Amino acid sequence: MQNNHGSLQNKVTAASLLVALGIIYGDIGTSPLYVLKAIVGEKNIDEMLVFGGISCVFWTLTLQTTIKYIWLTLKADNDGEGGIFSLYALVRRYGKYLAVPTILGATTLLADGIITPPISVASAIEGLTIIKGLEDIPTVPIVIVILSVLFFFQRFGTQKVGVAFGPIMVIWFSMLAILGLGQLVHYPSVLQAIDPRYAIDLLVKYPHGFWLLGAVFLATTGAEALYSDLGHCGRNNIRITWVFVKICLLLNYFGQSAWLLHSAGAGLEGRNPFFEIMPEWFLPIGIGIATAAAIIASQALISGSYTLISEAINLNFWPRVTVKQPTETKGQIYIPSVNTILWIGCVMMILYFKNSTHMEAAYGFSITITMMMTTMLLSYFLLYKLKWNRYLVYAFVIVYGMVEFFFFIANVAKIKERWMFLFFELFIFLVMYVWYFARKTNNRLTKFVELGQYVPKLNELSHDDSIPKFSTHLIYLTKANSRHEIEDKIMKSIFSKKPKRADVYWFLHINRTEQPYTLTYDVSELVDDKVIKVNINIGFRLQPRTELYFKKIVQELVNNKELNLHIRPDGSSKYNSEPDFKFVVIEKFLSVENEFNLKEGMLLSSYFFLKHLSLSDEKAFGLDKSDVQTEYVPLVYQPINNIDLKRVQGHKHH
Repeated sequence: MQNNHGSLQNKVTAASLLVALGIIYGDIGTSPLYVLKAIVGEKNIDEMLVFGGISCVFWTLTLQTTIKYIWLTLKADNDGEGGIFSLYALVRRYGKYLAVPTILGATTLLADGIITPPISVASAIEGLTIIKGLEDIPTVPIVIVILSVLFFFQRFGTQKVGVAFGPIMVIWFSMLAILGLGQLVHYPSVLQAIDPRYAIDLLVKYPHGFWLLGAVFLATTGAEALYSDLGHCGRNNIRITWVFVKICLLLNYFGQSAWLLHSAGAGLEGRNPFFEIMPEWFLPIGIGIATAAAIIASQALISGSYTLISEAINLNFWPRVTVKQPTETKGQIYIPSVNTILWIGCVMMILYFKNSTHMEAAYGFSITITMMMTTMLLSYFLLYKLKWNRYLVYAFVIVYGMVEFFFFIANVAKIKERWMFLFFELFIFLVMYVWYFARKTNNRLTKFVELGQYVPKLNELSHDDSIPKFSTHLIYLTKANSRHEIEDKIMKSIFSKKPKRADVYWFLHINRTEQPYTLTYDVSELVDDKVIKVNINIGFRLQPRTELYFKKIVQELVNNKELNLHIRPDGSSKYNSEPDFKFVVIEKFLSVENEFNLKEGMLLSSYFFLKHLSLSDEKAFGLDKSDVQTEYVPLVYQPINNIDLKRVQGHKHH
């Protein structure tokens, strides 16, 4: 059963174009608030700086956003879904170590979620200081209040306010275009800057010109979000709206450049070209629209962070945490723990940096890393999925590898401004790394046995009336992919000191698929109506509701007369109408009988610590309403063999 989610989302209508504008362009759409201000900074304004700066912005938007993301990366469509985890799901079988660039890319993208909201909102609110009488208004408390209200309302979902996002962003982009045109008509000569030679001159000839790439890069930071939101809007809607968005952005950038050359004087002296090109009477309105656009940009990043973590959980990159669905809207989720982390991170950012100028320095570094990792994964997609010529893929990697490496080097210079930010990134990286690789170690140590050899014994136990019945239906969750295999620990659980007698033994395997919305199952009956193996294939975008799925499968099998159960097919009685289902979940703990080397010891200890903090298996698999029994077994990785235990001669008593 393949989901047609992608084809539905790709339909182009006026409404779908409006949704695309409202959802995906917040981050890249608010860049004009700070890009040129960051490029000029404290420097003297001259033609080489302005022409070169705007030429760099034009070519960055063309090379990075238009060619790499809009044209190429959007091709990497995983059943209509995009983003770094969707891309990883498409290519993971082609490279052994692709998990590491995926973790790096996801980490830095998530870190971006704590700096985009403060910089966007702060840049907008700081416009108030231009209005007469408000010059000394404290902006930090206002930004904190706006962000706190935004995070508070996440728990209720954004369905109702989301309707207004599209029209607000149409107003925002139209305002960008009109303000830019207002300057351009007077000074059209700045359009010469489209010539790439101006960009090259700035980087090569201007004093310390290369390092300006860090500020230029701010113009394309939202490109990764375009790809992440592919599932919400569809490729065609993104490509069509981008034409409008790019024109509006460029008109505004060129308009700001015209103002810089002809009206700014010798230097900026703390002014922001974005607000300077507004007529005085329009300032309060313009600031209001900019604030609304900044809030929408923040909202998009927050929602994107939830989606990212939800995919990370389902692909085993993040510990299982509570995921809620605040509204009926498909795909809209809310993760309380992520909401809290992001809110604390955003408030710390604004308290630490105080204003947007300081934040500009810290911004951009993370996204360069995300883009480099996307380039790496995308090259595998172009080679193995689109079957591009090998040399064409090499050319793509070399060109974009160099471009992004230069941006990275220019952004590394900002590292000293963002040391505290690195702690946040390191924390996310370590959680993902530990969870992914320790789980692989854990699974590698799982011992599997042939299920067939236990089938006669299970059949015998089921009919043995001398043993009290444990349940009518006994269901074990198993990691065994093969229908012929089962974990050794499951068999020990059934046949141990108190054998678990049941009418039907079910072995349930949850398989996470590479497609986002798969929901299928297959059944193998090893003994008719006695021993049954079920594989449930669940897409990485779906939350598992194992109990619900299982009951539906049983019902379907009974209705199709494939399962001829007893008079009361589900084990209910006249005293209790509930079916007699008993789920057994086996969880491991780290045995003390282990000796590790340092790396393995730290990896596994950290994993079990995270496991202790995260949701239990029963809740994670949607079994919280069931009759669930959890059993704990020790994980023995490296048994202690060299025990230096000596007997000493005891004293004889006379």
